[in-house]
Amino acid sequence: MPKVKIPRKSTAIDMTAMCDVAFLLLNFFMLTSNFIQKAPVQVVTPSSISEIKIPETNIMTILVDKTGRIFFGIDGQDKRVELLQEVGKIYNITFTKSELKTFSVIGSFGVPIEKMKTFLALTPEQRDSKESAVGIPIDSTNNQFKNWVKVARTVNPKITIAVKGDQGCSIKVIKNVMGTLQDLRENRFNLITALEEVPGEK
Repeated sequence: MPKVKIPRKSTAIDMTAMCDVAFLLLNFFMLTSNFIQKAPVQVVTPSSISEIKIPETNIMTILVDKTGRIFFGIDGQDKRVELLQEVGKIYNITFTKSELKTFSVIGSFGVPIEKMKTFLALTPEQRDSKESAVGIPIDSTNNQFKNWVKVARTVNPKITIAVKGDQGCSIKVIKNVMGTLQDLRENRFNLITALEEVPGEK
């Protein structure tokens, strides 16, 4: 008696549905992700066991690198434009629409206000160079940092201050930053640190 041959079926799998799901997930992550602004300098923060999270919006970032240079930035393009205009009025400097637009996309900067026009005229690659990162003056005779903080609070009253200092920077510089904040009655601010494991927990 002859054997019955079972017809072989194709093992091909229709991947159309899987591709649709993959692209939907990709779109979801792209639309909901917050892209981190590039910092003008690398800052190695000291470690701590604090788990307090810094808010993602309405944030003022103060960076202090290991050489003591100070960098400043706020979020929100419209707020940045207003910030530069108001600080420019203090020093009698008027910025063009092109300069304001360029400043609106810069996350953090570290140049004296009198060099801001030259800084904004540079290409993005030149602005990211070490030569352009000179820091904002915080001397007792020329405390431009104080004016930036004061105006930023006026521009956005809900702003949260976050100080990110390098673990190798001088204590004197950090004291100057905190002293300036206290002069402006900004007594509540966050210190950004690297998270460390709590002793005794594993």
